[in-house]
Amino acid sequence: MALMITDECINCDVCEPECPNGAIYQGEEIYEIDPNKCTECVGHFDEPQCQQVCPVDCIPLDPKHEETQDQLMAKFLKLTGKA
Repeated sequence: MALMITDECINCDVCEPECPNGAIYQGEEIYEIDPNKCTECVGHFDEPQCQQVCPVDCIPLDPKHEETQDQLMAKFLKLTGKA
């Protein structure tokens, strides 16, 4: 699954620079995650870095974008040009 940012986001700016895929961006009101770029850090780290640094714990799995570990790895390979 890709991750998502809920409306509990306080716009603290700590998650955006942590994303190795550039999937996090400032939306109209809060930060948002592009599900086409989010790999839950698969291929880069053992755990999603944005979740690790979020002070309000507002970055859950996005139920609208379910993906297996293999699909996340394939996305990582495509995004990094290693496919």
